[in-house]
This record gives sequence, structure tokens and C-alpha cells, in this order.
Amino acid sequence: MGALRLYWTLVSVRLHGQMQYRLPFLLDITATFLGSFVDFVALAGVFSRFRSVGGWSLGEVALLYGLAEIPFALKELSLCGYDYDFFAPLVRQGQLDQMLLRPLSLPMQLVAAEFPLRRLGRLSQAVLVFALGLHLTPIAWSAAKLLYLPIVGLSALAFFAAIDITGSTACFWTVERLEVFSLFSYGGAAMLSFPMHIYHVWLRRFFTFVVPAALVVYYPALFLLDKPDPFGLPRLLSFLAPLAGLGTLAAACAFWRFGVRHYQSTGT
Repeated sequence: MGALRLYWTLVSVRLHGQMQYRLPFLLDITATFLGSFVDFVALAGVFSRFRSVGGWSLGEVALLYGLAEIPFALKELSLCGYDYDFFAPLVRQGQLDQMLLRPLSLPMQLVAAEFPLRRLGRLSQAVLVFALGLHLTPIAWSAAKLLYLPIVGLSALAFFAAIDITGSTACFWTVERLEVFSLFSYGGAAMLSFPMHIYHVWLRRFFTFVVPAALVVYYPALFLLDKPDPFGLPRLLSFLAPLAGLGTLAAACAFWRFGVRHYQSTGT
């Protein structure tokens, strides 16, 4: 409880600073919302021409889009300190050394270092698209589906957080951010907005069995929509989201601890 109170105190300072100028703050959120909404407008434009994508309707893809984008937006809002775009300059400029000397855990400092409220725009857009998907898609809700839905969201959040933590840990050695991690974070969220079976076989296998992105979004969506797996894989894959998400996060945290132990500073 003490850690939570401290976290809230630190975040409150960040929020108070961002709320000082209300009009720029509202314009920033609006711009973020519109910038994200353009992505879905382009996606909807595909349906105006082809009616379906891989046999999935607009409502079903909107549901899939929301399952991927809501956890991704929550990660960007609450774990921005572990974003490698934010973390790499800390290493390069020597600010990480200052953090390590403070009487406060490094993870606490990082998660409280940034809380960009402008990213509420992306989150609200994702929620609206998800609500549209629920409205357009008749889902036979059951107790199992209602209980599993928030678990899927938390699993996807853990997965996207793991990508950022891994990318930030790599900065201990590279100093600069590695663009390859953007392929798994931003690129991964965009890829998961479409049914996985439309991609080439090697890409499907890679993002299912190596980087388990499909296990935290696509296969749970098959369960929610009562759709069969086009590849004929076991139904069990639809229920591996917690294992995939938390397992990826545990591996990323182990890599992070290894990086912190072997951090040697840049000398700046």
C-alpha cells in the first residue's frame, strides 16, 4: 500500500503539470484521438470495397481491433517509462545513473516518470471501435466468455509491456533504441487488428509459436466469436492467453534484471 501511495503521489505531480494549460491539453488529446481514428477509417475503407477480409465482417474485425488496441493504448498510457523511445535517452545522457543512486526502486521511478494523458485519445478511440464491434457482431455471451474477456485484455497488456521492457533492456548495450522492437510493438498491434489467417504461413507461425502475439488476441477472439480455427489447430490455443502474456512478461523481467546487474554506464 505504501508503494501504491507513493506511485500515486508521483503520478499526481505529472498529471497536475499536464493540466495547467487546459486548451493545449484538450487539443493534444483530440489530435491523438483523430490520428488513431484515421487508422480505423482506413480499415473500414477496405470493407467498403471488399465487404469482408478473410471471411470476417467489419464488426468482427472491429472487435479484433479493440482487443489489440485497448491493451496497447493502456500500455502506452501507464508504462511509458519503459518505452524504449523514452528509456534510450536516459541511458545515453547518464540520467539512468542518477535514478540508480536514488533511494527508490528503478521500476517505480520509471513507471512514474511519464504518464502522458494525451494518449487517452488513443485509448478512447480503441474503446469506441470495440464498442462498435460489439454492436455490429452478435456474440452468444456466456459466463466463461464474460470472465475470459478481461483476462485476455490483461494478457495482451502484459505481452505489449514485455516488448517494451525487452527493447529498453537492449539499450543497456546498444545505447540507442533498436527499430526492430517497433515491429513487434506498433507493428504487432497493427498486425493483430486483422485476422491472422490472411498472413503468410511463416508470419503466422512466427507470431504464434515464437512471439506469441496471436495467442493473446487472435485465438481468444476465435473463442469469443465461436469461429473455428482455419488452420485446424487445437482449441486449447484459444485459452493460452494468460500463459503467453504472463510468460512473455516474466521472460522480459528476467532479461531486465540481467541488464540492470550488468549495466556499466555510458560515462556521460
